[in-house]
Amino acid sequence: MHTTYFDEDDILVIRLSDKPIVREVSQNWNTHISYAEDGSTVEVVLLEARANGAYPLDVQHARAA
Repeated sequence: MHTTYFDEDDILVIRLSDKPIVREVSQNWNTHISYAEDGSTVEVVLLEARANGAYPLDVQHARAA
């Protein structure tokens, strides 16, 4: 997974896979999801990420029991 934040445009790109993108779907005006040919999610793009509270990321790690 690789994340990139574009400060000037307030855009957060979360890249989940290196597979080629074959289809992109807008969930709403500021959330866009890209898919590979096998249907897996490749990338998520969030517009106005900071304004909507999605950036900076709050990463939490689960601990094994």
